[in-house]
Amino acid sequence: MTVSHALIAFLIASSLLTLTPGLDTALVLRTAAVGGERRAIAAGAGICLGLLVWGFSASVGLGVLLSASRIAYNILRVAGACYLVFLGLKMFFRSSSTLTVSAESDSAAASKTASKDDPRRWFIRGLLTNLLNPKVGIFYVTFLPLFIPTGMNVVAFSMLLASIHVLEGIVWFAVLIAAVRPLSIWLRNARVAKTFDRITGAIFVGFGLGLLFDNGR
Repeated sequence: MTVSHALIAFLIASSLLTLTPGLDTALVLRTAAVGGERRAIAAGAGICLGLLVWGFSASVGLGVLLSASRIAYNILRVAGACYLVFLGLKMFFRSSSTLTVSAESDSAAASKTASKDDPRRWFIRGLLTNLLNPKVGIFYVTFLPLFIPTGMNVVAFSMLLASIHVLEGIVWFAVLIAAVRPLSIWLRNARVAKTFDRITGAIFVGFGLGLLFDNGR
């Protein structure tokens, strides 16, 4: 496989992966709908950093350790599952008053609470959601080697592929955030926002429970 063929094949495969609905898409979409563009961008940036960390870890062998060690995998699996369930329940039981403040965060009326809801919190949330999902690590350690041509520097080329995946994620998140923008007024209704939060929270809890009881890899 030549370098150009490898890059084209990875571009197609990773694009399909990026467009497949999952936790990352759910988090960015929910954050854009309820929290606003700034927080959605921050969450997306955290997810993208997580992908780079996983890509680097897989390229230097940490991903192989995760794939080979049942104990290491289970520790990360349980930690990730607990975090996802916690995050999902927090969204599901979030009060209407909190949602109202969150939805109006970009207005002058919410300026007093800005320091309490710093976008950095959403960046960390996106980062942890990605890093605590061992499925991402397993995917990278099994997926990236398929697209590395013989004779190439494994670490450098793996990071190139991970960077391509990140760029695709950035474009996809930008599309999601832009798609939500026309609905921003409707989504700022506390009842609508609460319903959206409960749906997303249920999805996160479902993913978390699925990860918790998934003993096979």
